[in-house]
Amino acid sequence: MAPVKHLLVDGPNILHAWADLRALLKRDRGAARQELARRLGAIHDAESVRITLVFDGAGPELLVEGSAAQRTFAVLQTPAGVTADDVIEQLVGGAANPGACWVATADQAERRTITALGAMWVPPEELAAWAERAERRLTAQVDGLRRNNAQKWRGASP
Repeated sequence: MAPVKHLLVDGPNILHAWADLRALLKRDRGAARQELARRLGAIHDAESVRITLVFDGAGPELLVEGSAAQRTFAVLQTPAGVTADDVIEQLVGGAANPGACWVATADQAERRTITALGAMWVPPEELAAWAERAERRLTAQVDGLRRNNAQKWRGASP
């Protein structure tokens, strides 16, 4: 089943909105970005939500990071002169169903723009709570699989 909800995340904005990532960002920009992507991965995996994480870039063209196997999770870097907000607005505006788009940002101007386009707004603190719930859900599923496997192994003959 293809994901219905599309979560678009203003990467720079969320990195600065979450205190632990803001601190990590000061030490290691790449590690902060990877940690944000990891946390969003829990939402993607636990709830089958399509994720597009957008960062401001400096290159000549839009860069898309992702694998062919996981086309429902992409990390974008904008070209120079184009902001993450610009790309998110274009994605929402061009969506077949803007109401299925959820945009995570603390930027109030961006909030007004994307809601006017029909998207839903997710404040940074709600995104953090959502990611934590998804992480707990995945952990519980893995724990259940481990218990089941342990039971199977105890019952298996050598």
